[in-house]
Amino acid sequence: MNSSFHRNIAVATGLLLTLGLATACSSGKESSGGDAVDKKVDGKISLTYLQKQGDQEYFIGEAAGAKAKAKELGIDLKVVNLGNDANKTVSEVQSAVAQKTSGIIIVVPDPAVGPQVVQTAKDGKVALLTSDDQICTTGPDPAACGKDDLVPRIGFSGAQMGGEVGKRAAAEFGKAGWKAADTRVISAWKQDVTVCGDRVSAAKKTFDAAVPGVKTINVPTDNTPTGAQDKIAATITANSKVKNWVVWGCNDENAMGGVTALQNAGIGPDHVIGVGLGAYLACKEWQTDKKSGMKAALFINGKDVGALAVQTMYDKLKNGKNFPQEAFAPTTMVDHSSWKTAGLTCG
Repeated sequence: MNSSFHRNIAVATGLLLTLGLATACSSGKESSGGDAVDKKVDGKISLTYLQKQGDQEYFIGEAAGAKAKAKELGIDLKVVNLGNDANKTVSEVQSAVAQKTSGIIIVVPDPAVGPQVVQTAKDGKVALLTSDDQICTTGPDPAACGKDDLVPRIGFSGAQMGGEVGKRAAAEFGKAGWKAADTRVISAWKQDVTVCGDRVSAAKKTFDAAVPGVKTINVPTDNTPTGAQDKIAATITANSKVKNWVVWGCNDENAMGGVTALQNAGIGPDHVIGVGLGAYLACKEWQTDKKSGMKAALFINGKDVGALAVQTMYDKLKNGKNFPQEAFAPTTMVDHSSWKTAGLTCG
């Protein structure tokens, strides 16, 4: 059990005390944070985009897409990197409200801050939209939240993405001619992030339907390459007799961390099927003809999400168009032979 769990409990408890039992017991009839603003903006729109892990390549792309769309629409846009700091999240939301921003788009580093973020935006009469990860208006855990209490979100469909990952992993398994008894699946993700759970659950369901009998090992990580590598390395050591490995996770970081851990354990690429989610790290394995355990990855373009989030907020503030509960950007499966033609740039 890691320290973030204890931190989440402490934050969540404080939030419930702050917001009161009436909020915690909401029937869900109240509109979500994004719908708290009904008035159109007549003048120039200003937006604040708050991102976790803003130095990660996916989120750099997301910021670039948001900035390009904001420029096109004549919006003043401020992008803030929250890192993984829950306290900074709250203070930056408060700062944005104080600076009279028209709307806030947020990717939270910790879903436990959700109720406080929502309440702060609501009190300031600022429109609120999430991208990528979900937050709940009434509690710290979006997975335990009623649909009506989730803040509208722009991103990708976790079920669709995970299904594509599982489908490709099954196809690679069939191509390799492996036996179920000789194989294990490593499924790695940060287990308090709802969208991560959606992705890996869908991957397993699709894979198991096509390839029955392969055991799955669930590995909790912090969603970083080094964090995933360390946790998966321990899993490999504890299962030293396994011949073949399938690796997937919430994002490219988990898959790449797993592929690296297997490589460091002396397991060759012919015995590894890594399927990433993002492709921004996977593509680095494909820049030469050297064999890799990373066989494919689902390309998710952060630029598309950033642009769609800004457009959606603009439509709300300028035209009074209600937020969709969720809106999804497109995805594409890529590999060594196709990643360049798919439009993926590899930094």
